[in-house]
Amino acid sequence: MKNIFKILVFALLGIISLNLSAQKVYSVSSKYDADVKVWVADSKYDADLVVYKCDSKYDATDNKGLWYFVDSKYDADKLVYFVDSKYDADIIIYFASSKYDAEWRNSSKKQLFY
Repeated sequence: MKNIFKILVFALLGIISLNLSAQKVYSVSSKYDADVKVWVADSKYDADLVVYKCDSKYDATDNKGLWYFVDSKYDADKLVYFVDSKYDADIIIYFASSKYDAEWRNSSKKQLFY
């Protein structure tokens, strides 16, 4: 009975941690310090992820493309480096003007932000 309880607790914690993945990002100055290398596209149709820059860290929840840029890398969930070429990037993003446009267009890259 104790083993079943332990398994249920760990499963529940795993599910909660996946759903509470906030998107607080910090832009680093070196690609070697980055968790993810990012290139910004001119069109949302070329992007893997359409990103909206939030004004509040409380709006940047889940892994939906709502990003809040923090002032310190220690407050960030992910460290990103903006590359000059899309061929050097792990992911291609497009900055949207509305939070309702934020979405994953290539869900195979979603794991980069967990």
